[in-house]
Amino acid sequence: MSNRRKSRGRALDGILVLDKPDGMTSNAALQRLKRIYGAEKAGHTGALDPLATGVLPICFGEATKFSQYLLDADKAYEVTAKLGVQTATGDSEGEIVDRRPTDGVTLERILDVLPRFRGPVSQVPSMYSALKHQGQPLYKLARQGIEVPREARTVQIYSLELVHFGGDELSLSVRCSKGTYIRTLVEDIGLALDSYAHVVQLRRTAAGPYTLEDAHSFDEISAQLEQGGHVVVDKLLKPTDSSVSDWPALTLTENTAYYLKTGQAVRIPQAPADGWVRLLGVGGEFIGIGEVIDDGRIAPRRLVKTS
Repeated sequence: MSNRRKSRGRALDGILVLDKPDGMTSNAALQRLKRIYGAEKAGHTGALDPLATGVLPICFGEATKFSQYLLDADKAYEVTAKLGVQTATGDSEGEIVDRRPTDGVTLERILDVLPRFRGPVSQVPSMYSALKHQGQPLYKLARQGIEVPREARTVQIYSLELVHFGGDELSLSVRCSKGTYIRTLVEDIGLALDSYAHVVQLRRTAAGPYTLEDAHSFDEISAQLEQGGHVVVDKLLKPTDSSVSDWPALTLTENTAYYLKTGQAVRIPQAPADGWVRLLGVGGEFIGIGEVIDDGRIAPRRLVKTS
């Protein structure tokens, strides 16, 4: 009997930008895509609530090394909120816990309140968030009726615009930093309007460099798989370095590439004074990412396997 381990799937590298459907957890979406692609290794880049739809980048193979940078990237959302009703979870899936009148909520009042939530904003994470306390996600504790203290954290709201207001609903467009809780933002806006508010629809329109224009639905992916197999669906994958496409690129010589691959920092002409860079080989192939250290040299941080 052979002791050789059986392959757990195909070795493929790249990023699939999924348009996640409503009602599915991010992990369920990840596992479904992993089965569709027959992939050996895959990971997502930060959970979207089951209620939420939209941009969810899924990393395969070597691209999983860079998922943290997508997790840390800015995000954009379109959210619809119902006014006058407070729920336990801050969205339409939670039970109603209180009501307030919406008579005083006018277009003028909304436009007056929104500027307070632009720029640095302090948020207390919801008990129904994925934030962990002693290794347990808060939402699991909340479902057991357990509430724990949460420290306020500062996030950045780069833009916050009113898209629509009518009756007891308003829709907003939000561009924000990582770690922003849209449910908390909506609840806080409701309170600032002397009412309540909770999320009824949430759609992520961008995550880092990826937008809805880059995203593919399960129906589209499944249809292409049926028509042409893996050869076709593999073409939907974006290159591994697309996750850091807005970083400065440095082209290495054979010598500097060799030393970087052995873990040594190197000096590269025309390198920026600080920050992170993409590292390219002589032929332009993506090698990995590096960081400018104090003496101006480039230190390797994440490298990909190359032939």
